Amino acid sequence: MSERFYLYDDTENTRTRFVSFMGENQRYDLAITQTERYYGKSLVLDLQGSRFAIMGRDDLDEPGYVESVFKLTGEEADELRDFLGEIIL
Repeated sequence: MSERFYLYDDTENTRTRFVSFMGENQRYDLAITQTERYYGKSLVLDLQGSRFAIMGRDDLDEPGYVESVFKLTGEEADELRDFLGEIIL
């Protein structure tokens, strides 16, 4: 067996918020991890849908991004975008 080649192997203190809320059409179960790793962007994990994204304020403003990443309708994405807009820097 050859020696393992790491591109990186870092440990960082992070802050994770677990939140569940009911929208008009569906329930959202999320884990939002704030880290400095990705230029200060947050890791947003959809625990029910098994999807995640590295997101910052600029990503929330990108047309169609939330819909595409989390496979949501426009209305569902607006609910999630509104919530994330309150907590993502």
